[in-house]
Amino acid sequence: MVSQKVKIVNKNGLHMRAAGLFTKTMSGFESDVYVKKGNLRINAKSILNVLASGIRQGDEVELICDGADEKAALETAVELVKNGIDEQTV
Repeated sequence: MVSQKVKIVNKNGLHMRAAGLFTKTMSGFESDVYVKKGNLRINAKSILNVLASGIRQGDEVELICDGADEKAALETAVELVKNGIDEQTV
C-alpha cells in the first residue's frame, strides 16, 4: 500500500467532469484506489462516491493505492490532482 497527501487545486473541486475523468483514469488500474478526506474513505473508481464526497478546491486529501500496480496508480492520481484534473492531462 502506498499513499500521498495532496491539495485539490481544481477551482471547482471534484465536480462532474473532473470526477468523471478521475474515476475513469483510476478504473484503468488493477489496484484499489481510495481518496481519504478526513475520516471519509472514498472508492476513487466510483463516480457517485467521488461526487458525494463534496471535495472542494483547497481540500487536502490522501490518495491511497493498494495492489499490483499501486505505484503507477498513485503516480497517475497525484499527477491528475496536481494538474487540476484537466481533460487535456488524461
